Amino acid sequence: MDASEHIDHYIGNMDDWRGKTLAAVRKAMLAADKAIIEEWKWRGSPAWSRDGMIAVANAHKDKVKVTFSHGAKLPDPDKLFNNGLGGSTWRAIDIHEDDKLDAAALKRLVKAAIAFNLANLKKNARLRAPTKTTRKPTP
Repeated sequence: MDASEHIDHYIGNMDDWRGKTLAAVRKAMLAADKAIIEEWKWRGSPAWSRDGMIAVANAHKDKVKVTFSHGAKLPDPDKLFNNGLGGSTWRAIDIHEDDKLDAAALKRLVKAAIAFNLANLKKNARLRAPTKTTRKPTP
């Protein structure tokens, strides 16, 4: 089973509001950019990436949590992040049963995550570039 099939199965097995919410999150993620890749991570978590990890989602008893890997580095003008605000790396969106998902704002956040990944990837690629070294001849 590939990642998309795992995610289909995961969502399909939830017959309450969490399945519908997770399906809406997935739809917004994939609508943000055609090059996004769906992944099945950590033995049971839907995840999305493009040039690096974007986010992972999980259904919990009382919420659907969408955690952005580099959320602390992303602009959030729509104030979607409501968890992990004090940390230096990740940020999350906890969606509860009566919350309405702002799909347009989520897509903007996903696009910001992709822009971060692209900028970070280029920066890291320069740092990893091979350097010229000279070796002293051995006698």
